[in-house]
Amino acid sequence: MPSPPSRQPIFPLRTVVLGALIPAFVFSAGLGAILPIIAPFAVEQGASLAAAGLIAAMLPVGQILADLPAGALASRLGDRAAMLLAGSLAGLAFLAAALSPSLITLGTAILLVGAANAVFQLARHSYLTVVTPATQRARVLSTLGGVHRIGQFVGPFLGALVTLGGDTRGVFLVAVATSAAATVTVLLARPQQKAQPQQKAEAAAHAELDADAARSPAAKPTLLGILVEHRRMFLTLGTVALLVGIIRGARQQVIPLWGEHIGLDPTTISLIFGLAGGIDMLLFYPAGKVMDRFGRLWLGVPAMVLLGITMALIPVTATVSGLAIVGVLLGFANGLGSGIMMTISSDVSPEIGRPQFLGIWRLLTDIGMGAGPLILSGGAALGSLAVGVWVAAAMGPLSSAGMQRWLSRYSDHANRTTRRRAGLL
Repeated sequence: MPSPPSRQPIFPLRTVVLGALIPAFVFSAGLGAILPIIAPFAVEQGASLAAAGLIAAMLPVGQILADLPAGALASRLGDRAAMLLAGSLAGLAFLAAALSPSLITLGTAILLVGAANAVFQLARHSYLTVVTPATQRARVLSTLGGVHRIGQFVGPFLGALVTLGGDTRGVFLVAVATSAAATVTVLLARPQQKAQPQQKAEAAAHAELDADAARSPAAKPTLLGILVEHRRMFLTLGTVALLVGIIRGARQQVIPLWGEHIGLDPTTISLIFGLAGGIDMLLFYPAGKVMDRFGRLWLGVPAMVLLGITMALIPVTATVSGLAIVGVLLGFANGLGSGIMMTISSDVSPEIGRPQFLGIWRLLTDIGMGAGPLILSGGAALGSLAVGVWVAAAMGPLSSAGMQRWLSRYSDHANRTTRRRAGLL
């Protein structure tokens, strides 16, 4: 009989805290520091506003392009080795951006930053899926999402301190330092050499299974093979991931765009945006605890419904106080679902070919994240930003309906009923 989950530490210092959470925070802080200054730095280097926007767009483009290769890389090298490689690549890319002699070099460097971020995120997600028991997974992965958000919240302030001296280039050098720090932390958090007798026996059993698997054709899964084998899941739950990505991508831009639409100054918009982000960050651990105790649907469904309803209220605001109140509700709704899609993807991912599976899943999510702002922009271009906001908001209820319908089919951790059927209660 397996040990009760309560006897196992939720956040082991070496494997989880040092192996993933601290590197995630440090890496995200560096990335958050450079996000607001990519476009201004490009303008300083002689780019037009259009070119500066294109260079800034290289970050999400690089991430989307690298999602699938990231899964194959993590499968080939291992999750920790992939994190080390990604951290090193990110540091070199940040340095190349700081020293870029031309706009083409700068754009290429930002593209590589996006690619390195994709590999780092996927590898740490896959790594925590392996080292964390399923009964504690939501708390750990929601905490991972939380420290990522905290890092990206702290990062811009760190970058602002650097730019007080007037040198925008220095922010990229700070990002070089954070990438190096994250990489060194992962390196120092290597697995302990000593093991208890029970752990040795389990390791021997796993080694025997791995040896059997190595002689099987399934030992070398391919992206195409994983996609074909799990095509029904990707067409159903994968669509849910895409819809969640759309509404979350739109959420990141809806406050700045609507604030500009109603005539608020940049400082006020930034304060409202920061307030919403602060509320969002407070909820990651309680959200994970509820999902671990009662199942993923308990928060996944209401979080997406509330996120959609709250976003739909944005176009009815016309004052600072109104937008601030809705912004706080928006942060609360998003925080309520902290880590939900990472947790679900870990729950349904196969043991063989997990990195490739997670790579496909992240591609769907990232495509959605990129499409969300485009829906808002499309509405504005057609003469009604409000319509764009409402279309994006509709993705919340749609995703929650899909989650309610399909998650129980594929996951034993959807709710207490599915857990009871699987003998987990």
